[in-house]
Amino acid sequence: MAPRSRLLPSRINSAAIGGRGASWAKKRVAAFLLLVFMAPAFTGLAASSANVTRRMVAVAEVVTGILGYARWPAASESMQLCVVGPTEYADVLLQSGNAASRWKDEVLRVAIDDPQITSDCHALYVGVVDDDERQRLFSRLQGFSVLSISERDDSCAIGSMFCLKIRDESVAFDVNLDAVARSGIKIHPHVLNLGRRTSSP
Repeated sequence: MAPRSRLLPSRINSAAIGGRGASWAKKRVAAFLLLVFMAPAFTGLAASSANVTRRMVAVAEVVTGILGYARWPAASESMQLCVVGPTEYADVLLQSGNAASRWKDEVLRVAIDDPQITSDCHALYVGVVDDDERQRLFSRLQGFSVLSISERDDSCAIGSMFCLKIRDESVAFDVNLDAVARSGIKIHPHVLNLGRRTSSP
């Protein structure tokens, strides 16, 4: 009969005969197996986190670019960017402020029904809001020169001027020319040409 092969070092096998040593050995093996099986998950989480960070940086660059090529009817030395609703990709924008000239470093968070939206905000970054809130918000913005940029790419059909199309490797946007025209804000033609045209009712 062939000799039985030993799967573990003799030291661990002998320890397994009695008490405390067995517990220590089992814990070491369990820890090793946990590390092996969890490593792919940790790698996936790290890759996912890096992708989200890249999207946040890209979102900040696109938003800053749009604002930098917009001109409001009434000139102001100090411009205010506001954010409404929870956001998924605006962290970099919120942390670093806005690099466009004349814009305040501090980004102001406002509620859907906050009167500051139409009195103090020159641009509005719209995060995750439900359909009723979005309808109410864009109804309030009509007649005011507030440049709206939405994280959801279906918001242009409701009235947002720009709607981000956030993908794994890039951030593009749709532009609602009707909403732009109604706002009275002049957007550089090169920016308008970069966006896919949509319209609102």
